[in-house]
Amino acid sequence: MIFESHAHYDDEDFDKDREELLGSLAEHGIGTVINIGASIAGSEMTVELSERYPFVYGAVGVHPSEVEELTEEGLARLQSLCGREKIVAVGEIGLDYHYPEPAVLVQKEWFERQLELAREVKLPVIIHSREAAKDTLDIMKAHRAEEIGGVIHCFSYAKEMAKEYLDMDYYFGIGGVITFKNAKKLKEAVQYIPMDRILLETDSPYLSPEPHRGERNSSLNLPYVAEVISELKGISYEEVVEITERNARRLFHLTDQLQEK
Repeated sequence: MIFESHAHYDDEDFDKDREELLGSLAEHGIGTVINIGASIAGSEMTVELSERYPFVYGAVGVHPSEVEELTEEGLARLQSLCGREKIVAVGEIGLDYHYPEPAVLVQKEWFERQLELAREVKLPVIIHSREAAKDTLDIMKAHRAEEIGGVIHCFSYAKEMAKEYLDMDYYFGIGGVITFKNAKKLKEAVQYIPMDRILLETDSPYLSPEPHRGERNSSLNLPYVAEVISELKGISYEEVVEITERNARRLFHLTDQLQEK
């Protein structure tokens, strides 16, 4: 079964059909979903989704674009949510320099604080890095993030940067962008990254793969991603699904469920 390692089913884009969509995933081969918090409210709803659906697990954290909402009280709330049974990571956290706000110093402060939260609660991190390659890596090295572990979500840099994260023993979230015709740099990186470090993800409702680019994304589109990875790696589609599921269960400490299947 496909393991969806990064979706935002708490997003308002799913308000009209969330229950129906989530209920249909198993029959389409999607076995497990990690729902990712991007704000305090989104993290709260992530916990609710994880408690409502047996196949949904969660990550709690505040996205770099939303960190202006964070306070000491908010950080304490995240720490509390980390103690819930099905919360398996801190995220998504990191840096995003695509827009001028929030200010870089604000993003860096809360990225560092959330990295240290993950260390305290002993959970891996889900890293968002957009147009911020050097600063993201510098902060992760300064905070010894290799000791924390995690995944670089929506990896978008060249294979030289992939090597830096491989040296830190991180995983790489690969989603719909890999299907784009202009994704040459990413395809080269995926060919370079070992299969035992790759996770399947969608970032739903964002980043739909071809041939659905521009539409609302969902986990139902993951087969398109797996097909391209199978072509790039020269292995079968089934092997991609099996290996990426095993990788995700290892990262999120869900190996017991794999053994029970």
